[in-house]
Amino acid sequence: MKDPFRTIEWKQDHIRLLDQTLLPLREEYIEIRTVPEMCDAIRRLAVRGAPAIGVAAAMGIALGILNARDDDRGAFDTLFGQVCSEIAATRPTAVNLFWAVERMKAKAAANLDVSELKKVLVAEAVLMEQEDRMLCESIGRIGSILLDEGDTVLTHCNAGGLATAGYGTALGVIRAAFEEGKKIRVFADETRPLNQGARITCWELHKLGIPVTLIPDNTAATLMQRGRIQKVIVGADRIAANGDAANKIGTYSVGVLAKYHGIPFYVAAPLSTVDLATPSGNGIPIEERDPCEVTHIAGVRIAPEGVPACNFAFDVTPHHLIAGIVTENGIATEPYEESLRALFAQKGSPVRS
Repeated sequence: MKDPFRTIEWKQDHIRLLDQTLLPLREEYIEIRTVPEMCDAIRRLAVRGAPAIGVAAAMGIALGILNARDDDRGAFDTLFGQVCSEIAATRPTAVNLFWAVERMKAKAAANLDVSELKKVLVAEAVLMEQEDRMLCESIGRIGSILLDEGDTVLTHCNAGGLATAGYGTALGVIRAAFEEGKKIRVFADETRPLNQGARITCWELHKLGIPVTLIPDNTAATLMQRGRIQKVIVGADRIAANGDAANKIGTYSVGVLAKYHGIPFYVAAPLSTVDLATPSGNGIPIEERDPCEVTHIAGVRIAPEGVPACNFAFDVTPHHLIAGIVTENGIATEPYEESLRALFAQKGSPVRS
């Protein structure tokens, strides 16, 4: 199945990305030509989703050093450090961002002329986009075995091609099962306060021809109670060593509901989202965003003036609620400390700890 959109791509001297803040009403691509523009795009969620943020970070770093002088390695190193710091400061929860920054730093440490370093860094950023797409396709193929003919699957927020360099993680599993010919249907939570499920997941699945029904966030329990949901699959922005998984706010609630109703709850994410240096979800930093995202919808106030709002962007689903974590190297299960490390060890994947 051909992709109906391109999330992010490198274009010689700039980056082209689909502005996800405008979906589903407008499908517009924007050109990123400076590091501040990329930082702004990440902060305001024009590009979002842990894997996509990682690719955007790498491309933003490559973009930031393009105009560095070729004859001054010291000046290049200073500029490179500044660019990395600016990119790293954009969002705190998605570990892929920091993973991408560290990967670019490793390349920049090479003893090369500045002109060659620029080429190396651009090539690395482009490679990371290509790798992410391939990893997501692997996640889809591996995870599709978890979905059966006739399943209706609940997902929360967006973990599709728009959250990655293409194909998706949680939606990649659904897409792979659908492409295998399984009759799969999807319930998509609206995912307040920014409605990524309504705006983005429904847009993406509809484009792919996968049957999807939008539901309010508070409807999942009733559907589970009535036996209308057989599986839950979501993405993740950071997974701790013990399997605790941070994802969009509201995911924890879905995990509790699924456990109560005996419904398997799966997480799909590349190994770059697994942070073995963080023992449990208690160590995952949780981003708090502008309260106006709660008190307003599309710029229109829906709450009384003077009423404060709490706006956590993510929550952490404890590992005991998770039936399995689908990665490009296989499916991890309890005990996650052992199974996740074993997946890193496959195919020479580096263990980050």
